[in-house]
Amino acid sequence: QVQLVESGGGLVQPGGSLRLSCAASGSITRLWTMGWYRQAPGKERELVASITSGGRTNYGDSLEGRFTISRDNAKNSAYLQMNSLKPEDTAVYYCNARAAVTIIDYYGTDYWGKGTLVTISS
Repeated sequence: QVQLVESGGGLVQPGGSLRLSCAASGSITRLWTMGWYRQAPGKERELVASITSGGRTNYGDSLEGRFTISRDNAKNSAYLQMNSLKPEDTAVYYCNARAAVTIIDYYGTDYWGKGTLVTISS
């Protein structure tokens, strides 16, 4: 199995920055796209950003420019740099990854972390 552990959440004032980290561990034979999703109270989970193993990125609506996703393939890790944070960015941020645990698994399985809370408030 694969475990995803997020870190870096916390309380930040509006306009501040945070950097989230996600580390994937387990019997990983291949790690495809990694991504960040968020879920605010009373709202559906939404894509924040994703990045392929080759470095191609995709961002949720209106987030590119303030948020930057990156990854370190050698460490099976992904990062989310969040700048100019707004109160509406308050949410639980979840790491997602598609990974294989056997060499004959050509499609992988989606895994989720438990989430890290980001609160933007003065």
